[in-house]
Amino acid sequence: MPECRKPLQPSLACRDTNHNTVGMNQQQTFQDCTPPMNLQYGRRFDDEQGRKNCERLKLLKLLMRVSVEKDRGSHISSYLRNLSYSTVKMDHEQEIRVMQREYFDFLDDEADQGIYSTTVSRMLEDGQNRLIVDMVDLRKKNRKRAEGLLKAPVDELIAFQGALKEMVGLLKPELAKELSNMEFFVGLEGTFGSKHVSPRSLSSRFLGSLVCCDGIVTKCTTIKPKVVKSVHYCPATQRTMERRYTDLTSSDPFPSSASYPTKTDVIGILMQDEDGNPLETEYGLSSYKDHQIFSIQEMPEKAPAGQLPRSVDVMVEHSLVDSCKPGDRVQVVGEFRCLPSKQGNPSTKTTVSLRSIILANNVITMSKAADVNITTEEFTKIRSFAKQNGRTVFDTLARSLAPSIHGHE
Repeated sequence: MPECRKPLQPSLACRDTNHNTVGMNQQQTFQDCTPPMNLQYGRRFDDEQGRKNCERLKLLKLLMRVSVEKDRGSHISSYLRNLSYSTVKMDHEQEIRVMQREYFDFLDDEADQGIYSTTVSRMLEDGQNRLIVDMVDLRKKNRKRAEGLLKAPVDELIAFQGALKEMVGLLKPELAKELSNMEFFVGLEGTFGSKHVSPRSLSSRFLGSLVCCDGIVTKCTTIKPKVVKSVHYCPATQRTMERRYTDLTSSDPFPSSASYPTKTDVIGILMQDEDGNPLETEYGLSSYKDHQIFSIQEMPEKAPAGQLPRSVDVMVEHSLVDSCKPGDRVQVVGEFRCLPSKQGNPSTKTTVSLRSIILANNVITMSKAADVNITTEEFTKIRSFAKQNGRTVFDTLARSLAPSIHGHE
């Protein structure tokens, strides 16, 4: 009769009569495990069966170790992947600073030809705040920034205008104190490749990108001021509060509310703050900017036969207002953006309609662009012609303007 022993409690696995694994505590290790016992009879397995069970335990131990290492490795690889992604992806403000440095290197070209350094100085002397940059010059010096302007003009123009302000501070150190309250803008011209379109070819694939659109001005709105910053004074608390306003046409990614932070009375002068104290608006201390909207229509010679010409709205601000009049042939450079349409019939909620508009940074009148530029060689010939003896310049010009038609000869 076999010796009966008290069944040993296995540390890792329990097996039934068919030697199947019932449960396992994964927190324990396999190093202190004892050979499996027959729980029904309380005796050890025979040598052959014990050897097979030990091999199974070793295999199970190996599989668990591999799975643990694999799981640990997946966590490590995931951590490294996230770490590398966060390392490669720079902060948005840092990207703006990097782009601004590249644009500043483009404007600071005194060591090269000094074209834009001279242009910025002339802009300040004339009292202007908008610099016109040729895309051809930018593409020659920094193709990456030129392509970025065409694809994502919002961030690129913010960096470009920041570089222009930095350049102004370098050329005019006396404006350092006033520079924080001054605004400078960049206008673009030149060649735009596939982004040179007409109102008919403008489609949704151009949304968010920089376009150059040709057309005829059909109508213009009046120039209206838009509130940028409002200043309010509270006589009760003798405090002054300010509030800035941005909308969907500005470069701010988070537009503010368009309403005043107060409540107006019947007259519209006195207002109340959150505590109910009356406020007075300081209109002289508030900041405004001019804005205007005009429509450009497809040129008749470019419109397909038998079809009506199409049009698109253009919004201009600051110094670009009143830069054209109805009937002018213009070339508009700006960002093609969609805005929420005006509220229409509330019953029609099946579709979402957006209003497309061009936020212009430069408006070029084609009639003015057709003016003849006198070269240095032509200027030298004109001076030598004026110094001719024996005849006056007026007589020579009179004989040159088709005398047979005028009837002089």
